[in-house]
Amino acid sequence: MYDVIVIGARCAGSPTAMLFARQGYRVLLLEKARFPQDTLSSHYIHQPGVALLHQWGLLDKLRDAGCRPISHQSYEALGVRLDGFSLPVDGQRTTYAPRRYVLDPILADGAVAAGVEFRDSCAVTDLMFEDDRVVGVRYTTAGGAQATDRARLVVGADGMRSLVARKVGAQNVIEHPRMTCTYYSYWSGVPAHFELYERPGRWIGVIPTNDDLTLLMAYFPQDEFSGVRTAVEPGYLDAFRTTAPQLYERMQAGERVEQLYGTGHQENYFRKAFGPGWALVGDAVNHKDSITARGISDAFIQARTLTEHIGAQLHDDAALDAALECYEDDLEENHFSFYQAALNVAELKPEGRTDLLQKLVGNQELIDRYFSTLSGACSIDDFYNAELLTLLDQS
Repeated sequence: MYDVIVIGARCAGSPTAMLFARQGYRVLLLEKARFPQDTLSSHYIHQPGVALLHQWGLLDKLRDAGCRPISHQSYEALGVRLDGFSLPVDGQRTTYAPRRYVLDPILADGAVAAGVEFRDSCAVTDLMFEDDRVVGVRYTTAGGAQATDRARLVVGADGMRSLVARKVGAQNVIEHPRMTCTYYSYWSGVPAHFELYERPGRWIGVIPTNDDLTLLMAYFPQDEFSGVRTAVEPGYLDAFRTTAPQLYERMQAGERVEQLYGTGHQENYFRKAFGPGWALVGDAVNHKDSITARGISDAFIQARTLTEHIGAQLHDDAALDAALECYEDDLEENHFSFYQAALNVAELKPEGRTDLLQKLVGNQELIDRYFSTLSGACSIDDFYNAELLTLLDQS
């Protein structure tokens, strides 16, 4: 009998398991993949996520794994270019964009060091119920045997297609249609910082990652997915050529070293976050278009929020229900603005945004504060301070 079983050991699951174990709970962490294994990802960890890695004692391990530090961001579109960087969070200003076969094992190792029992290559097939309450899981072990384990709380950190969400009937409480599709790959010989380029109908992201490689991502409207997927490479290259010509020239001196990866299945939703004996974290509870690269940082924050709300109250029925309600409330209060921001960018209509950004040119403090709203280091309300409002009035 475990206190907590966490299903999924990536960016939401491993931190959740680790933090529960650090509170003294007996925790089982199950993962269907065998680590290390790559997965689709936008890679980037914003300042709040980096601050949590530092707080958890895992940031040095990420640095030691050869992930290049990032300290410069630029945005270019429709006659405007901004250069700067987000403000620090808890003293952490430098960011990172690790490959997932590097990051996820670091997170899982952190969970194991905290006392978590970690089993990879274990595919959960069903949940166990008693009187409509989730009381455990059924799964296939790495050796192919069928197994069951019981717990006071089962946490689904098993992604957008969450088995836990499906088995408990967790409905979408907020939902929007798919907006973009994306394709990306890794390039050598293309030096870069964190670069964003935009024009109507296109978005380009450029991020340094491990092994001196650069991640180059192209976003297209969702209604172009069926056409793009049938001619991926020419569509991908043309997006760079037309959206970021100078970057495209840099790419000619480099080399694509891996295949093109991509997806058109970028769902946008908040699900019901908890019920009797279960809770959801990460993409299982809230998924949004990857264009703002919020997934990893938000997963870390949700893991912290869930475990802090529950605290020592896991075995008190009334207190646990109240804690889970607070967790669900926090999801809407603290993550909805990032959800809406992702939808706004995913419209791929930069015109209104660039009208504002052109007014920031030459004011480094406001530029950095704007980048801070994207990272989560600064709220939208704080961004629209007296200085900015005065600037807007003057123009």
